[in-house]
Amino acid sequence: MDSEKLFELSCTVEHIVFRNEENGYTVIEAEVDGSEITAVGTMPEVWEGEQLHLVGRFTSHPSFGEQFKIEAFESVMPTTTLGILKYLSGGAVKGIGAATAARLIKAFGENTLEVIKNEPQRVSAIKGISAEKAASFSEQLRRAVNIRDLMAYLGSFGVNPIEAVAVYREFGNEAMNIIEDNPFALCLGDTGIAFETADLIAQKRDIPFDSTLRIRAGITHILRHNTGNGHTCLPEDKLIATASSFLNIDESKAFEVLEILLTEQNLARDELRGKSFIFLPQFYESEGYISARLKMMLRFPAPAFHDAERQIEKIEKQNGIVYAKQQKEAIKSALQKGLLVLTGGPGTGKTTTLNAIIEVLKGNGQKVLLAAPTGRAAQRMSELTGCEAKTIHRLLEVQWDKNDKPAFKKNEQHTLDCDALVLDELSMVDDELFESVLRALPMACRLILVGDSDQLPSVGAGNVLAELVSSGVIPVVELNQIFRQSEQSLIVTNAHHIVKGEQPELNRRDSDFFFLECRTMAEAQNTILGLCSERLKNSYGISPINDIQVLTPGKKGILGTFELNKALQNILNPKSDEKDEITFGNTVYRVGDKVMQVKNNYDILWTKYSGECGEGIFNGDIGIIESINKPQRMMRIKFDDRYANYDADSAMNLELSYACTVHKSQGNEFEFVIMPVMKNSQFLFYRNLLYTAVTRAKRMLILVGDRETVKYMVNNNIRTLRYSGLAEFLKRD
Repeated sequence: MDSEKLFELSCTVEHIVFRNEENGYTVIEAEVDGSEITAVGTMPEVWEGEQLHLVGRFTSHPSFGEQFKIEAFESVMPTTTLGILKYLSGGAVKGIGAATAARLIKAFGENTLEVIKNEPQRVSAIKGISAEKAASFSEQLRRAVNIRDLMAYLGSFGVNPIEAVAVYREFGNEAMNIIEDNPFALCLGDTGIAFETADLIAQKRDIPFDSTLRIRAGITHILRHNTGNGHTCLPEDKLIATASSFLNIDESKAFEVLEILLTEQNLARDELRGKSFIFLPQFYESEGYISARLKMMLRFPAPAFHDAERQIEKIEKQNGIVYAKQQKEAIKSALQKGLLVLTGGPGTGKTTTLNAIIEVLKGNGQKVLLAAPTGRAAQRMSELTGCEAKTIHRLLEVQWDKNDKPAFKKNEQHTLDCDALVLDELSMVDDELFESVLRALPMACRLILVGDSDQLPSVGAGNVLAELVSSGVIPVVELNQIFRQSEQSLIVTNAHHIVKGEQPELNRRDSDFFFLECRTMAEAQNTILGLCSERLKNSYGISPINDIQVLTPGKKGILGTFELNKALQNILNPKSDEKDEITFGNTVYRVGDKVMQVKNNYDILWTKYSGECGEGIFNGDIGIIESINKPQRMMRIKFDDRYANYDADSAMNLELSYACTVHKSQGNEFEFVIMPVMKNSQFLFYRNLLYTAVTRAKRMLILVGDRETVKYMVNNNIRTLRYSGLAEFLKRD
């Protein structure tokens, strides 16, 4: 039985059963007062022979029995000769095995670790150990001791072991000295340490609240925090006012320190629309590069097709189609100017136009590459065009650094091999990713950018598509004519009403867009459960799991993804003796469950049912759990025509997906979409979120909630505001 009581244990590590080097998750067998326990939790850099002080709870695992689940730990280097022998033999110091460890202990006894660390010249005097090896042993042991000291020190301020190791990776053996000199260095790198934590350490060190160190860090923190809200810059007056309030200092002092940061080029200032804006350097450089490269492409475009009219006539005859005026304009622009933004809402013929452009280019011997931001968006692009499409990260041949940041093999030195690149779902692409795409483009390459600027902007900072369109510099063709077959769809016509700020038609009962009114959130949840489990299945003969997708504005509350997924799992795939299930983290996964990959993983191996193999499961990919192997802690998940095996580490990036957020749905389309619309937070209810949800539905869209929330969302267009300099940079000569 799981215990709610916290226990403190002192133990010696006997055996490392399992360790994930990336996230520090470790399973150990440890000796406590003559008895052996299994302890699990985040314990980076722990080795056999170490003495640990553990804080945690006893739990019962269905497969592995009783375990001690660690919530905190402290490590003490072994002091006995037996403990030192076990520690050195267990791999803590590379190059020292059991035999070498025994020789060292014979020479130095209980002082072995101190001698290895501080007197490598004595170690090198032992036969078979060179001075180079002794120096390596010393460095490794210093590292281990420094990491432990760092974990203990930072742990007293609530910093977890993984974050402490990240701090060590950032600063190395000088970490403690750097923190003593300037605690705010912790929150300015890629360590994941919050400003508030650094501020707490600074207070303990009696650093004045109005010190330049604190204000520098606070201003930078505010800018970095706002990149999470999509802003690449902030108005200077707003930044100063926010810093003054956040740091509890005078605005004059904030301005004084800002000037220092600007002089040192740690921040950048520029005037946009007659107002001063402050940028973090990487975003200032990124937007500067994007604008410069696009303007160069306009000055030195790809070779023009001077017979564009004839090419269009030719393809019309081949396909038995007559393109509308706007569609012809888009095709001509792509062929003649070499750079095009093609935008438009549902039912306006974007796909037909894009297919024509691709067909003409390929018919004239051009090598065309296609890409999209997510795996599902790339798959959908492949289905609609009949051509292979890749994720942008795979196209650019991503590699991940130690901080899980992307670095691309394709760049200015190793450009893409293509004459034209088509990039879809541009609204989902942030500044830094778009910059990487442009850096990988060969000179005179044609670039066709496709998207809907009324959808949700990218998760990352920037608003690339909207900025390109609003600049007035880049050739843009906006398709706004709804074709006759699409006029019959209330999904399409209501989507266009919403994007114009007009109220959608909610009273129709004879089309593909329905509104079901509810008075309470509990009533709305029950209505959604009924629609998914019985009503739609009985009326349309569909699969509740495969054909229906619930989209929600957020994750919290009874209409958020957490609660809805639990409720939908219980009703659509209930617990059964005939179905295996397994728990990873706080989630129970069951055979038959619908799941979503929520982060790109380029290392997961997959196999098609035809036998073809490959690797990579991507953010937004949706699958069904086919089988569970409980002893091996593995799941086999089917993603369309292929399957992949997931262990505990891979499952960290999975979520149940009977319900998912609207943000996570971008790039996807679903047969039936159900969306709760009952306002519990004004921050999650705005126009382009509603528009994005509506345009995810192919066959039917059902809104469940109250009319006032729908009205509020349509009228609330504030969320689309993002501070960015890209449009202004593009306008400059």
